[in-house]
Amino acid sequence: MINLRHVSKRYGNSGKMAVEDLNWDVEDGKITGFIGPNGAGKTTTLKMITGILSPTEGEILINGKDIVKEPLEAKRQFGFVADSPDSFLRIKGIEYLNFVADIYGVTTEARKGFIEKTAARFEMEDALSSRIQSYSHGMRQKIMVMGALIHNPSVWILDEPLTGLDPKSAFELKEMMREHAAAGNSVLFSTHVLEVAEKLCDRIGIINHGRQVYLGTLEALKEKYPNETLENIFLEITEHA
Repeated sequence: MINLRHVSKRYGNSGKMAVEDLNWDVEDGKITGFIGPNGAGKTTTLKMITGILSPTEGEILINGKDIVKEPLEAKRQFGFVADSPDSFLRIKGIEYLNFVADIYGVTTEARKGFIEKTAARFEMEDALSSRIQSYSHGMRQKIMVMGALIHNPSVWILDEPLTGLDPKSAFELKEMMREHAAAGNSVLFSTHVLEVAEKLCDRIGIINHGRQVYLGTLEALKEKYPNETLENIFLEITEHA
């Protein structure tokens, strides 16, 4: 579970808030989608949750661990897929996976089983012995997903995870997200594709100009806007937020 309490982020001395007073629980057993226009504060929020940025105000807990006060313990709780997969390009895919597994203390047996199973689902078996810089964008995305999940974290935080994936791999990742939530874990992911959010999410959070403008189920949101598509609802909410 992820808990945000009055979380705000201010950049510089201008007084302008990139994110303002977010109060949010990302619940176990559910897939929570995070949507908003470009520049709304989604990536800033995810970077605060993962400890890349420190909040100006507020508290962020990951499974009860404070990301500011207990950063190492909090970071052990989650796997994070950033919005760019262009990292560790000079090493081989298998070297990257073993590097991450070593950081988290994953046993040889556990990592071997995970790599074999996930590489098969993503059709990456033949690519693991090649350098990441030789991968296509979609293949880089898949290896980053594998690295983020290799220590079997209970909390998944995914920033635009489906970008660049081929249809089969996108299907597999969505199935993995459903399986993870069904096992009582939590999944938070950002997306620009409203149709994906509609089909995949149990709950959604909508942010605009750094402020939370909706948090709840899609069913409850649609009840407020009967006979409207999610796209029209989203435009209505963000235009009048």
